[in-house]
Amino acid sequence: MSQPESNKLSRRILFAGAGTAGAVAAVASLIPAVHKTQALPVQPKAAPAKGGGYSLTDHVKRYYKTTLV
Repeated sequence: MSQPESNKLSRRILFAGAGTAGAVAAVASLIPAVHKTQALPVQPKAAPAKGGGYSLTDHVKRYYKTTLV
């Protein structure tokens, strides 16, 4: 006796859906929870007392070395 095709199809869909739901649940449990953090307010540097604002940093020194001929 063979069963109607609709019963086989519905069982396949049921098991496929259960497998997919299980896989999605497993992946969701492995993903770390995202915690929102508040950004710290950026404190701007105080302006130099004598004006200007140029400072000789390591980055600037490296640039100057690249310009030497």
